Amino acid sequence: MLVINSRPHEPSIAPGTTLLSVIRDQIGLKGAKEACARGECGACTVLVDGIPVMACITLAARVKGEVHTVEGLAEELRDLREAFADFGGFQCGFCTSGQLVRAAALLRAGLPEDRQEAEKTIRYEMSGNICRCTGYNGIVEAVWRTAEKRRSKAVP
Repeated sequence: MLVINSRPHEPSIAPGTTLLSVIRDQIGLKGAKEACARGECGACTVLVDGIPVMACITLAARVKGEVHTVEGLAEELRDLREAFADFGGFQCGFCTSGQLVRAAALLRAGLPEDRQEAEKTIRYEMSGNICRCTGYNGIVEAVWRTAEKRRSKAVP
């Protein structure tokens, strides 16, 4: 059994079946994309127990934790999606779901308050997600601004 976006599923998992294949082909969630099929681009990123993993190289039979896809994180990431739009964090959109999922993990973990340190952290942590369109500045700005907004809302 796999728990995906808080819902239990009983997919048919043959040896060698990837988590991405199960998510897309059996569960019908299309947010995670297959691009490189080698775990190099990040378009297939999902969270397993809160940790970003490349679903295209993760064997479904080995997954024991709860999986969250971009669809399952939609409400949590509303502010980040708005920031991506506001700051040009996506253009063609192919990598966006993986970028958002990776950023979700980063935002949950927290960023340094110092902007320069935060930007270094963002660039490092997001480096596993390839984008051919944006040049990354809009993505970094969107993640930083979202962290800042969330931080200001958390202060009483």
